Amino acid sequence: MGNAQLHIDLSALQSNWTALNAASGAGVETAATVKANGYGLGAGPVATALAKAGARRFFVAIAEEGVALRAALGPDLPIHVYGGHMQGDAALLRDANLCPMLNAPEQVQRHRAALPDHPYGVQLDTGMNRLGMEAADWAALGPDLLAGPCQLVMSHLACADEPDHPMNAQQLAEFRRMTDGIAVARSLSATGGVLLGREYHFDITRPGIGLYGGQPYGAARPVVRLSIPVIQTRDVRQGETVGYGNSYTAPRDMRLATIAAGYADGIHRALSGKATLWHGTTACPLVGRVSMDLLTIDVSALEAAPQTLDLLCAHQGVDDIADQIGTIGYEILTSLGQRYTRIYI
Repeated sequence: MGNAQLHIDLSALQSNWTALNAASGAGVETAATVKANGYGLGAGPVATALAKAGARRFFVAIAEEGVALRAALGPDLPIHVYGGHMQGDAALLRDANLCPMLNAPEQVQRHRAALPDHPYGVQLDTGMNRLGMEAADWAALGPDLLAGPCQLVMSHLACADEPDHPMNAQQLAEFRRMTDGIAVARSLSATGGVLLGREYHFDITRPGIGLYGGQPYGAARPVVRLSIPVIQTRDVRQGETVGYGNSYTAPRDMRLATIAAGYADGIHRALSGKATLWHGTTACPLVGRVSMDLLTIDVSALEAAPQTLDLLCAHQGVDDIADQIGTIGYEILTSLGQRYTRIYI
C-alpha cells in the first residue's frame, strides 16, 4: 500500500447539505457547488451523493467541468457555469446542456451569436469587482436578457464569512436595487450567505465549502480523513539531524516514521516543523522539512510502529491545518493530491 488513502464520507456530505438546506428555509432551493472537481474530492461521486440527498441544481467553474459532471449526473439536472460562455465553449454548452452565467456584454454577444436559443443565466457585480455585469451594462441589456431563456440572475458576496462586515448589507442592497421586480429566479448566497439569514437567500442558495466540512460552517460534519502509510521507522540518537538541510536536530533519542506523502500531494512545504499527524488519539509531530514525497514523523509516544498516520481526521480538519500556515481550508482541500486513493464511504 504505497498510496495514501483519502477517505470521503458521503453520508457526512449529505448531512451537511441537508442541514444547509434546512437553514435556507421553506421555498428556497438549495443547490450545490461542485467546482474544482468537487473541491478535490471527486465531482462525480460527490454530486451523485448530493443528488440522492435532494440537490437538484449544480454549479461548476468552467464548461469542461460541466461536461464531466453531466456524464456523472445524467441529462436532466441543471448545471450552471460560473465562468460564463468563453471563446470555444459553444459546442460544450450545447452538447452537455450547460447553463452559462453570462458575466459581461461580450459574453452576451458571443452566446447570442453561437447559441441564440440556448438557456443562460446572468451574473451581476454588486461590489466584489471580480465577475459580473456592471450596473450600467445590466440597465442596458437586462430587459432583453430577461425576455429570453434566462434561468437565473445571481451575484456573489465578498465578505459573507464575516457576518458583521458592512459589505454584506451593502451588496444585499445593491442586489435588490438591481433585481427587485424581475420574474427570473435570483441567487446571492453560497455557504456564508446561507448563514447570514433569510434575507440573503432569495430563490436559490448554492453552498460550497460548507458541504465539505469547512468554515464558515462550524457545525459541519467532517467529510475527509487522510491516512498516510508508513514506509520505514528508525531510531535516531540525540544530536542526529533529520531531512534536507539538517533542519531538525533530535533533542533526545527518538523513534521516527517516514511516511509516503509530501508537497507533490498537496501537503504544503510551509507546514515544515509545524504539522501534527495522529495515530488514534495520539499526536505525532512532523520533524524536519516537508519534501516532495515524504514526511518524517516523531512516533516516540507510540508503543508500536504504526502502519499509517492521519493528517486529516476527527482531531484535525482542513481549517486547523490552514490556520498553521496562514491560509484557508479551501486551499488545503482543493490541493489534495491525485496520488491519493480516494475511498468513498
